[in-house]
Amino acid sequence: MTRNHPPSPSPRTRRTAAHDGNQGRESHLPQPSQLAPRIRNVPFVRVALVHDWLTGMRGGEKCLEVLCEAFPEATVHTLIYREGSLSPAIEAMTIKTSPLQRIPGVFRLYRHLLPIMPLAIRALAIQDVDLVVSLSHCVAKAVRPPAGVPHVCYCFTPMRYAWQGREAYLDGWRKRPVRRAAAGFVLDLLRRWDRATAKRVSHFVAISRTIQERIAACYGRESRVIEPPVDVDFYTPAAVERGEAYLVVGALVPYKKVDHAVEACKRLGRPLVVIGAGPERDRLEALAGPRARFLGWQPDEVIRDHYRTCRALLFPGEEDFGIVPIEALACGAPVIALGRGGVAETVDDQVGRLYSEARSEGLARALEGWERDGRPHDPGLARRRAEALSRSVFRERLLAYLAEVLAPGGDRAPAPRPHVGLTGGRAREARSV
Repeated sequence: MTRNHPPSPSPRTRRTAAHDGNQGRESHLPQPSQLAPRIRNVPFVRVALVHDWLTGMRGGEKCLEVLCEAFPEATVHTLIYREGSLSPAIEAMTIKTSPLQRIPGVFRLYRHLLPIMPLAIRALAIQDVDLVVSLSHCVAKAVRPPAGVPHVCYCFTPMRYAWQGREAYLDGWRKRPVRRAAAGFVLDLLRRWDRATAKRVSHFVAISRTIQERIAACYGRESRVIEPPVDVDFYTPAAVERGEAYLVVGALVPYKKVDHAVEACKRLGRPLVVIGAGPERDRLEALAGPRARFLGWQPDEVIRDHYRTCRALLFPGEEDFGIVPIEALACGAPVIALGRGGVAETVDDQVGRLYSEARSEGLARALEGWERDGRPHDPGLARRRAEALSRSVFRERLLAYLAEVLAPGGDRAPAPRPHVGLTGGRAREARSV
């Protein structure tokens, strides 16, 4: 649809400088015909978007991208921002950063700055808006909204380092017990702070039932489940034969448990392709058998080709949602996954195989059983499950929910002066609503 205003200025002119002051069942997955109807007659609103940090395009940033396209006049608030590392839709936004942006080498060091991130998020001053939407896995949900303004948090997980990721974080200090004890003390403080600042959120949205349960356990709050988007227009099946090699895609870090896939395929003598990079690569290559290939990071087009031709995607880690398995399903690939976390909500024995033992032996037994059963898999069903999580479905569900939050007669009074509409673009005259 053509807009009735000039194109947005370039990213450089629009951006501000650094801070100025259960198993998958068809009934669960969203279907277009089951979407909540778009609520009409919602006043145009001024929106602030908040994200933990912006250093590259991952799953969280793809969610933010949809909101940036819907609300191009919004301001994005974040702790740090690496220019040129994001999609054009995000780069074109006005982006405000925290004082952390001014620290030399911050893009290498920022994960070590966790103890001071609560102070940095306080510096993100938000004013003159009618809606705050944070996308949070760390501190973004702790931003302070203006008084009386609803704050919707799209929660990837409660603060990972303070809750379910605490032990993994501390394992990095296992050879330094004094520092490990100090880090444990800091994480305890962060957990209390994280629970307390949940009060600043008026509405929680969870990315999966797994995270919905976690929000309830950590914060004592209810939430709505709206799964993240998958680009099913790009990830599509192809008329090609599947090969013999199994596939792993993802960062080579401990919690991904790529070593389970490497050891299982070595034990069974199966070929394996590993796409990804990270600190675990040297160790994994040392573990691997002669039929394993490590390709490092690859462009999306190469990953798509491997989804289309692999025997199956292996997913041995426990994830909050798991976008990679959905991308594979979109390409018609079988998925063999650990039956924990968000992936268990979309993968079952109709589109692959789930297993329960979180060890390489458990994965090896799952592979042998799946092969012995004739590698059962319904690629058409796999594709339909992925399509139920498309970007258009995500956009429709999330914008309908925001409209529900802001609807007159709902949780709050009508918003003040129009600025941005829930259908995206600049505000139109009130008579056109």
